[in-house]
Amino acid sequence: MSSPPSSEIKKGYAPGHVDAESQHVAEDAVFGEVVEGGPDYRAVGWKGTVALMLKTQIGLGVLSIPAVFDVLGLIPGILCLFIIGIITCWSNYVVGVFKLRHPEVYGIEDVGSMLFGRVGREILGGAFALWWVCVAGSGMLGISIALNSLSEHGTCTAVFVAVAAIIGFALSSIPTLGKITWVAWIGLVGILSAILTVTIAVGLQDRPPAAPLTDGPWKSDFKLFGNPTFAEAAAALTSLVFAYAGTPAFFNIVSEMRDPRMYTRAVMIQQSISTCFYGVVGIVVYYYCGSYVASPALGSAGAMMKKVCYGLALPGLIASTMLVTHINAKYFFIRTLRGSRHLNHNTPTHWIVWFSYTAGVSLAAYVIASAVPVFGGLVSLVGALFGTLMCFQPMGCMWLYDNWSAGKATKSPKWIAMVVWCVFVIASGTFLMIAGTYGSLVEIIASYSVSGGSKAWTCADNSNST
Repeated sequence: MSSPPSSEIKKGYAPGHVDAESQHVAEDAVFGEVVEGGPDYRAVGWKGTVALMLKTQIGLGVLSIPAVFDVLGLIPGILCLFIIGIITCWSNYVVGVFKLRHPEVYGIEDVGSMLFGRVGREILGGAFALWWVCVAGSGMLGISIALNSLSEHGTCTAVFVAVAAIIGFALSSIPTLGKITWVAWIGLVGILSAILTVTIAVGLQDRPPAAPLTDGPWKSDFKLFGNPTFAEAAAALTSLVFAYAGTPAFFNIVSEMRDPRMYTRAVMIQQSISTCFYGVVGIVVYYYCGSYVASPALGSAGAMMKKVCYGLALPGLIASTMLVTHINAKYFFIRTLRGSRHLNHNTPTHWIVWFSYTAGVSLAAYVIASAVPVFGGLVSLVGALFGTLMCFQPMGCMWLYDNWSAGKATKSPKWIAMVVWCVFVIASGTFLMIAGTYGSLVEIIASYSVSGGSKAWTCADNSNST
C-alpha cells in the first residue's frame, strides 16, 4: 500500500484547509467555506469515523455468515471470508488515499466522472443511490422483524414498517455526520451486544430450535467442505460481499472528517474489528447449529433469546437505517446544491431541499420494503449487481488512474505487482457481479415456484421465518 507523498499533503492536497491550533476546517473543496451559524460538515474525528464505518458495515449482514458457511463448508467459507476481507480492506484504504490526492471528490459518482466521464458519473451514482435505498429498506424490514419479535406480533407488520420509515426519516434528517455520531455509537454497541449474545447462547443450548428431536444428545452436522451448486456458491459469495459493502459510503464519511489524514488509522481499526467479529460469529454459530442455523442468526438460540437479541439489536437496526438514509439523501443534496451558497448557509432553500431528499429516500425505501415481493431476493440481486461494482472495480481503476503514467516509465517490481493486483481486483469483482446476479436470479425463481413470493403491504408476522 502506498500513501500519497507527504509533500502533497503539506502543499494543501488534503481536502480543505485545517487550522492547526483549533483543528477547525475553514474551507473545503466540496462544501466550500464554513460560515458562522451554517452547518459544519467537517466535524467528525477519527474515533467517530471508526463508529460510523463500523455501523455502516456491521449490520444483519454478519448474521448471514453462518448460513454462508453451511453452503460453502467451514474451511472454504473461512478462506472466502478472509479473501474478500483483504480485498475490501485494500479498497477502503484506496478511498482515503484517493481523497487526499483529489480533494474535490465527495462520493463515488465523482470518481466515476474522473475516470469515465458523464457516463461513469451516472452509472456509479445511480448504482450508489439504488444500493443504499435497498439497504435502507432492508433496515426498515429488520426493524419490523425486531418489533414483531418483541411484541409477539402486536400489530400489523405493515404498521411496523411504516414506524421504521418515520424513525429513519426523523434521525436521518440531522444535517451532518458529526451530529449523528452518537447514534452510531449506540447502534454499534447494540448490534455487537446482540451478536455476542447469540454467539454465546448457541454454545449453551442443547440443540438449535429447528433441529429435530432425537434420543440422546444432539450432535451438530456442520461440514468442513460443502457441495453447493454454482448458483448456491455464487449467492453465498455475494452475501459475504454484502457483509463488507460499506465501502462506497466511506467516500462520504472521509469527506466530513476534520482531518482526513487520520482516515487510514480509522479504516484499519474498523476492518480489523469487522473481520474478527465476522469470523468468530460465523465459526461459533455454524459449529454449534450446523445446517439448522437461522438466517439471520438471531433466531438460532430459541424464542426467548431471540427476543433478547432483537431487543439488543434494535438500536443498531435503527442506526443503520438512519445512516444509510442520511448518506443517500446527502448524495442527492450535494449534487443539487454544490457550488451554491445554499449548501453551507441555512437558507430556506437549504432546508427545503434537504428535508425533501431525506423524505424521498425514506419513502422509496419504505415502498421497496413493503411492496416488492421476494424482498430478500431483491436485495441479494441488487447487492450482486452493485455491491462489487462499488467495492472492487472502481478502487482498482482508481489506483491505476493515479499510478499508471508515473510507474510505466520505470516499471519497478512493486509497480508491476500492484498492476497485477488491480487487474485481479477488477476481474474478480466483475466475475462475482455476474455470477452473483445469476445465483440471485435462481434463488428468486425458486422462491416464486415454492411460495409465489411475499405479499405487498402484508400484515403477516415476518419474524417467524427468522
